[in-house]
Amino acid sequence: MTRDEVTEMVRDAKRKTGKTWAELAAAINPDVSPIVITCALLGQMTLDKAEAEKACATLGLPADCALLLAEIPYRGSIPSMPPTDPLIYRFYELVMVYGTTFKELIQEEFGDGIMSAIDFDMAMERQPDPKGDRVKLSMSGKFLPYKRY
Repeated sequence: MTRDEVTEMVRDAKRKTGKTWAELAAAINPDVSPIVITCALLGQMTLDKAEAEKACATLGLPADCALLLAEIPYRGSIPSMPPTDPLIYRFYELVMVYGTTFKELIQEEFGDGIMSAIDFDMAMERQPDPKGDRVKLSMSGKFLPYKRY
């Protein structure tokens, strides 16, 4: 069994249960962000052993799937670059259009370095708007300065 196969099993089980990602995340570990749990269920992060076992029980997956849910994944695997899914492509487009601006403004404020995607928090919320609801993403990553050696 591969990690990609487990991801497809997770997606299939989710469809069959009719549960939302938020409901699954709450059942697996209510103390962890639903974004982190969803990301792990989709193969981009790890669950700890207890969370992986709880995920398998919640989704009715074979026990062996817990081993792969707790294994360090190959992160950043997108089937094609640039991404072809319209929603994912829009994030890619944001980076293409605003990436240099993000870089300049962050480095002007903090110096020569990067925003960590490892020491990172993200939240998503729906903002009602009469012209159509809006998606609000808040991202917070630790600043990591480049070091001379």
